[in-house]
Amino acid sequence: MEVVHKICAGLDVHKESVVACVRTVENGKVTREVRTFGATTAELLALSAWLAEAGVTHIAMEATGVYWKPVWHILDDGAFVLVLANAGHIKNVPGRKTDVNDAAWIADLLAHGLIRASFVPELPIQELRALMRTRRQLVRERSSHTQRLQKVLEDANIKLDAAISDILGVSGRAILQALIAGETDPDALARRANPRVKAAPQRLREALHGKVSAHHRFMLGLHLGQIDAINAAIAALDAEVDAQLAPFRAAVSLLITVPGVAPLSAASILGEIGVDMSVFASADHLVAWAGLCPRNDESAGKRRSTRLRKSGNWIKAIMVQCAWAAARTNGSYFQARFQRLRARRGAKKAVCAVAASMLVAIYHMLRDGVVYRDLGADHFDRRGREAKTRRLVRQLAKLGFEAHLQPIAA
Repeated sequence: MEVVHKICAGLDVHKESVVACVRTVENGKVTREVRTFGATTAELLALSAWLAEAGVTHIAMEATGVYWKPVWHILDDGAFVLVLANAGHIKNVPGRKTDVNDAAWIADLLAHGLIRASFVPELPIQELRALMRTRRQLVRERSSHTQRLQKVLEDANIKLDAAISDILGVSGRAILQALIAGETDPDALARRANPRVKAAPQRLREALHGKVSAHHRFMLGLHLGQIDAINAAIAALDAEVDAQLAPFRAAVSLLITVPGVAPLSAASILGEIGVDMSVFASADHLVAWAGLCPRNDESAGKRRSTRLRKSGNWIKAIMVQCAWAAARTNGSYFQARFQRLRARRGAKKAVCAVAASMLVAIYHMLRDGVVYRDLGADHFDRRGREAKTRRLVRQLAKLGFEAHLQPIAA
């Protein structure tokens, strides 16, 4: 097999150690040297110096949790070409797994060009990605605490959500704080609600007639405090995201022209794929990387599965969320595409197809620096008429007639 890199290295990264194998090819002879380093900064600097002294040009490592990141940051400052590999793509033969063998195996694969590099964005994009992922996690935690708070209310037989749509809104929060303070009278609790609440006063009083104990008040205060703390953390994150987005304002202004993409969604998308589309060979490669295209599962000429490819990327969830919003945007191409596919394939597959179409549009927008131009809700009708016209003209030509089409004046 052809050797692509004559002097390269494979790293087996762990939490407290890094096993490095330098593979050298000289006059057709392969030599390997293996050393183990610690995971501290001083040890990683020593690793970088040793690799540079050995004349290594390319280095590959597995994406092992978060442990690869400090190694990457140290080696990225050197004159190395770094390759991050998906651990599932470079598995060794079972029964021969040791740290030394893993490092040597990675070096062998890299030497022959058999490792497909994972996408590692530039540092500003990595920081934006970390902020937006943390924000999504905090929003999920807030939802969990809201559900737990609702569970406590149900345990006390307080049917607040039956009368007020948002139990953490102005009226709901006022009632919750009164409950925590020890108020149990339904009339007094009902008077805490805003007069514009749609629920009838009698219904609101009945919903607030429960049996609230000291335990319930403690749990309500605990969950409400956690929700307030998460809200404060999200506000701080939003301020930091706004500052980090300064170099990417132009890209955000492009993305928000796409139906279903809000400013926060645009920031999340940029944090996942970046602004440089040259790292993806084409729009189809980006869609495949995001896990929004069918997998290749064929045997004996038969297609066994058309399920979406598995993907650990957050971009898939973000795009599907945006696709649901786009499918509800009246008069848009994405809504027409969703309605057309839902009738034949179901809503879930239709929304995934819309998400893939949106990602293709985003790829071209970021690559060419252009705003989104909607094809219109009647795109498929127009395309169908044009195809039918061309087919009929071809049929007339086969019968020996030359057709000159003239639209009927309105």
